[in-house]
Amino acid sequence: MDNTRVYKMIFASVYPLYIQKAEKKGRTKEEVDEIIFWLTGYNKKTLQQQIDNKSDFETFFANAPRINPNVSKITGVICGCHVEEIEDTLMQQVRYLDKLVDELAKGKKMDKILRE
Repeated sequence: MDNTRVYKMIFASVYPLYIQKAEKKGRTKEEVDEIIFWLTGYNKKTLQQQIDNKSDFETFFANAPRINPNVSKITGVICGCHVEEIEDTLMQQVRYLDKLVDELAKGKKMDKILRE
């Protein structure tokens, strides 16, 4: 499967969609940000820099300060794929983010989403 199109998508163009998805279900931008911080190690300032720089997903994850060591606890299906079985690391990271935002929109408690 050619994932180039996903890698080259600008994070800043997808980010508002994550927020919109969460807010439609009564969740908040802050919760979406908390998920992103947990997954990537970015903070408010460094996340904003990635958005301002119009980083694509490839750059966004390549520049992530620290991918959370608990990502292996993220399992289940997103976009018809089991996230734990995706072999391409970058694609897996993108799907982890999709999965976490999806769980937020489905009303899961934050401590469960963040695998605490």
